[in-house]
Amino acid sequence: MATISMSDIKKNVRLIVGEVPCKVVEFQHVKPGKGAAFVRMKAKSFLNGRIVEKTVHAGDKFEVPVIDYKTMQYLYDDGEMYQFMDNETYDQLGLTYDQCDDAAKWLKDGTNVDMIFYKGDAISVAVPDTMELIVTETPPNFKGDTSSGSKKPATLETGAVVQVPYHVLEGDLIKVNTVDCEFLGKVK
Repeated sequence: MATISMSDIKKNVRLIVGEVPCKVVEFQHVKPGKGAAFVRMKAKSFLNGRIVEKTVHAGDKFEVPVIDYKTMQYLYDDGEMYQFMDNETYDQLGLTYDQCDDAAKWLKDGTNVDMIFYKGDAISVAVPDTMELIVTETPPNFKGDTSSGSKKPATLETGAVVQVPYHVLEGDLIKVNTVDCEFLGKVK
């Protein structure tokens, strides 16, 4: 199995921390005035969504998990799990709310997602980096709300909330970046 050292730790790098496959969500290289450099990192578990904080020193090694991806379609929320369908075999598979975690706010019926498998088991889901969604709720515009750079919150059809410019209204179709949770533009 491949390994990762301290210098390879960056955001979104996948590694195994104590037998659990994780993804680095935050890291900071620290070079103290005295002593050796080290890295403080926060890694999110693929299995249960928990954040693990770890200090990594020069010589520490981590294994890289063998993760497989399969395109599946989101079907619905059955009240206990999110249900997905394999696009090739039409088999149905469910993931718990904890397994979907941040991706859940972007799940829309019929959306193709990447199901993440580790050791043959589905452990998480990854939504597309950009999506086109309808604004379902946003405050109305007022005369004088034209300053550049000003934003207002908008709730999308999936329940996600993003900051949008004042010219965006309810019912508008917008393009959003699901990674950074930000507005990219109106769709014509």
